[in-house]
Amino acid sequence: MAGSTIGNKFTITTWGESHGKALGVVVDGCPAGLPLCEEDIQIFLDRRKPGFSQFSTPRKESDTVEILSGIFEGKTTGTPISMMVRNTSQRSGDYGDIATYYRPGHADYTFDEKYGFRDYRGGGRSSGRETIGRVAAGAIASKILKELGITITTYVSSIGDVHIDRDRFDADYISKNDLNMPDPDAYEKASALLSDCMAENDSIGSSVECVVHGMPAGIGEPVFDKLDACLAKAIMSIGAVKAIEIGDGTEVSSSRGSYNNDNFVMDGSKVAKETNHAGGILGGMSDGSDILIKAHFKPTPSIASAQKTVNKSGENIEVSIRGRHDPIIGPRAVVVVESMTALTILDLLFENMSSRMDRIIDFYNM
Repeated sequence: MAGSTIGNKFTITTWGESHGKALGVVVDGCPAGLPLCEEDIQIFLDRRKPGFSQFSTPRKESDTVEILSGIFEGKTTGTPISMMVRNTSQRSGDYGDIATYYRPGHADYTFDEKYGFRDYRGGGRSSGRETIGRVAAGAIASKILKELGITITTYVSSIGDVHIDRDRFDADYISKNDLNMPDPDAYEKASALLSDCMAENDSIGSSVECVVHGMPAGIGEPVFDKLDACLAKAIMSIGAVKAIEIGDGTEVSSSRGSYNNDNFVMDGSKVAKETNHAGGILGGMSDGSDILIKAHFKPTPSIASAQKTVNKSGENIEVSIRGRHDPIIGPRAVVVVESMTALTILDLLFENMSSRMDRIIDFYNM
């Protein structure tokens, strides 16, 4: 299988399946000397692990990370960092019957067409558990970014037709509720909506917003490796994401230039903008303001309601999906979006170090 690696200077390769022995990631390009321990990684993994919310799958996994290489005496050595999380709560028997048919909304049919067979236990590489490697690597990227004064705030901004109210935005509340929403009123409404969906054996879609603070200007390449293009690729690679917006996103198609353009002003000795419709990116490069990202997640395709499909014998059948599944994807995917954003930004920051001759001379001027 090609396509399990992302990045140019700071690269990650994820491996493993939902019902295999383990999942993990190999991170290459991490500078030597970064203080790093398993607890740094575990904090991020705990934000996505299953079985600890009324609105997540009942599958319980500790998702305990093991760092296998690249660390000595508590610091990175500059060599590849390999990390692994063992699966401990597989119930592959729940998936035995789906070997003979294609689940609506899943990659069963496309995997069969591409490879000729598939690992039907929990979706294999298409499972949401694949994101364990992304999050473990994202924890490292986020720690490096923090050293550079760059931080990321990520949260669920909508569930179904329930949207957060910007006037009630409370960043501290995000980590205090199991839907990762920054608005207590929206959380209550979304909880009721989700409870109704679960009672009806259904699922629901959601959106996740990500804000990058402290980003320097000039990061990203002007043509194919634009910052927004790279972010789009990274976030769209998350299994259930169907759309991504930067800044005002789709609203720009109905906007006017006089409104959409962000006017420049001087803020002391620095160039700043009066507004941020562009979402912190101009011409594919960061402009120094907050980067604003919004990812749209489809409803969980595994639902117990009856659905029509076909089996491998070419017969039309009706199925109800068994197993342990989330009724919504967004809340547990918050840290995945954050991780893919951190990985992308860090990779482009490293690439940018060779953009200007004067800075190369300054760096190597001994």
